[in-house]
Amino acid sequence: MAGVLCVGIAAYDMVFGIEAIPDRAGKVRATRFAEGGGGCAGNAAAAIARLGGRAVYAGRFGADAIAERILEDLGREGVEPRHVAKVAGGKSSISAIMVDAGGERLIVNFRDPDLPECLDILPEALAPDLDAVLADTRWIGAAAPALRLAAQAGRPGILDAEPPLGALDAALQAASHVVFSAIGLADLTGTADPVAGLAIARSRLPGWLAVTDGAAGTFVAGADGPQRVPSLPVDAVDTLGAGDVWHGAFALRLAEGAGEIEAVGFANVAAALKCRVFGGKAGAPDRAAVEAALGELPPA
Repeated sequence: MAGVLCVGIAAYDMVFGIEAIPDRAGKVRATRFAEGGGGCAGNAAAAIARLGGRAVYAGRFGADAIAERILEDLGREGVEPRHVAKVAGGKSSISAIMVDAGGERLIVNFRDPDLPECLDILPEALAPDLDAVLADTRWIGAAAPALRLAAQAGRPGILDAEPPLGALDAALQAASHVVFSAIGLADLTGTADPVAGLAIARSRLPGWLAVTDGAAGTFVAGADGPQRVPSLPVDAVDTLGAGDVWHGAFALRLAEGAGEIEAVGFANVAAALKCRVFGGKAGAPDRAAVEAALGELPPA
C-alpha cells in the first residue's frame, strides 16, 4: 500500500445547499446541509484513504473543540494525523460554504493569522513507509520543508498551487510536481490563458507542471507545448473539494509508481465523480468507482 504525507490545512466545513449564491445582503433559505472535515490537505488525505492508500497528515490547529472535530473526522476516514500541533490560544480553521443549484460554491474560510508558521512537527526525514509528499499553500512555513523531505528521499513532492503564491517561491522551486488551479496559474503568471500561463511557468520553474481547469480537463506542460488530458463529463451537484480530491488521487498514483499522464487521467475521473455528490469530501469516490469509470474518459 503506497503512502502519502499530506501537509497543510484541515478545516471544519459547514455546507449549505441553496438555489443561487446571493449578490446582496439578505436572508437565504438552505435546502440541504452537511458538515464535517474539509480543507485542502485534509480532503486530499481522506481521498487517498478512500482510494486505498495510506494517508499521513501534518498540520496545525488551535487547542480547541474544532480541532478535535477535525481530527476525529480524519480518523474516521482512516487518515493518520501523525504530525500535529495544537497551539494554545489559537483558533482552528472553519468554513461556511454555500453551494448553488449548479454545483458552484462560495467559501468563507477563517484561518487564524496568529498560528505560528514555523512549528517543529515535521520529521527530519521522510519515513520509509511514505512514497510521496503533497503540500498545499495554506501553511506557507511547512510547504517548502515538506517538499524538500520528498526530494531528499527521491520521492515525488507535489505542490497544490493555489493563490496567493507570492511567498511560496521556495516551495515552487522545491516541488518535483506543481499542479496549479486555473486561478493559481493566473496569480503566478498574470494571464488567464492556461496554455500561455504554462509556458511562462515552465520558463521559471524546474519541476513537472500542470494546471487543472474543471470540465475542460487538465493541461500538462511539455517540451513541445501543453498536452490536454480530458475530464469525465459530469452534471455537477457540488464542486466543493473536487480540486483536493484531484490532488490526493494524483499524489497516490505517483506514489504507486504510475506515470504522470496516467495519474492525471485517474485524478480527473476521481474529481469528476466527487462533483456528483453534495457535501464536499463526502463525495470522494473509492478505488472501484474510479477504475470502473476510467473507460468513460473521452479521447484527448
